[in-house]
Amino acid sequence: MSTISSDDYYFDLHITGLGYLNRIREVKVRKGEPFLACEISAINGVSNAPEYRRFDLRVTGEEAKTLVRRCTKALKMNKKVLVGFRLGDPWVDTFTYSKGAKTGQLGVCFKARLLYLSWIMVDGTLVHKRLSTDQSTGADKSASDLGSKPASLGPGAPYI
Repeated sequence: MSTISSDDYYFDLHITGLGYLNRIREVKVRKGEPFLACEISAINGVSNAPEYRRFDLRVTGEEAKTLVRRCTKALKMNKKVLVGFRLGDPWVDTFTYSKGAKTGQLGVCFKARLLYLSWIMVDGTLVHKRLSTDQSTGADKSASDLGSKPASLGPGAPYI
């Protein structure tokens, strides 16, 4: 059995970007607690010919969980949900296609943890924006943390 001491150090690997949020779901596992998952199709490359990288994500940040759940309604209404994001601890998972034209072929899937969303746009309308880092505490603030905020950024924002 190992213990973690104050002398242990960790190396974080983060991915930041923007992409389209999709496929929000609760994942039930045989052993352990269910968890919130989603996909983000991250936009990559030249703006006039972008490429997309699909990430299958476990949502781990508490604020991210709340925000992702609030986006469910917009996705059910077939709205485009574009987000700024930070992912942590990425890895690649392999699988075998079980149906369709690629049945039996090996596939790969990018996986990571969704740590937080810095902003959310629903069909081009900004509905959430994380404010800059608070210099005194080093903590990021969200527009939803403020007492006075524009109506389009509050909990009653359209679609989320």
